[in-house]
Amino acid sequence: MADALSCRLYLVTPPLGLGDLAAFAPRFAAALAAGDVASALVRVAPEAQGDVKRIAERMVEAAAPYETAILIEGEPRLAARVGADGVHVAGVGNSLSDALASLHPQHIVGAGALRTRDDAMTAGEAGADYVMFGEPRRDGWTPPLDETVERVDWWAGIFVTPCVAYAARLDDVAALAAAGADFVALGGALWSAPSVEQAIATAEEAAREAAAARTEAGA
Repeated sequence: MADALSCRLYLVTPPLGLGDLAAFAPRFAAALAAGDVASALVRVAPEAQGDVKRIAERMVEAAAPYETAILIEGEPRLAARVGADGVHVAGVGNSLSDALASLHPQHIVGAGALRTRDDAMTAGEAGADYVMFGEPRRDGWTPPLDETVERVDWWAGIFVTPCVAYAARLDDVAALAAAGADFVALGGALWSAPSVEQAIATAEEAAREAAAARTEAGA
């Protein structure tokens, strides 16, 4: 996990199919090699669920040379079988309970799709290793930046469980880090960039500078 003086990067893959791997896995590895990426979430396209094990194995393999924790979206039992570091689940229902029961404490269990403050507190109290704010919904809608900043600032001021803040744009990284995010997540904003290496460098610098300024201000 991040220490009190840092804000590290957390990558989120697009929903992947088996046919995407030849092009995406090298791009993914290049992003991991470009900076200090703490974690990466592997997402599988709905139509590719039959290939989820092969996709997860290929992504774990691509990340093997790097010190990045690989999480699988919504597949706690698969995560352990393919050598991933943990799982990311949506909400605070049975999926979170099952993941904690089957994986904790050996593996990371993170919680997202937390639409209310009560949901976030429930996930933290249940034992989630992190909570995520601001990630897109299944229909693609992403919360406004100011809403995510407010949620991160509230969480960081009260709770010790780390929080991940999703940046819809590279320009959002600094504001989220300044609000107190332990990790800033990059998804589409990274993968649509002309150079993932440059995007990682830009985001890492913005996160580091904003977190340092927050620390100096005594937040």
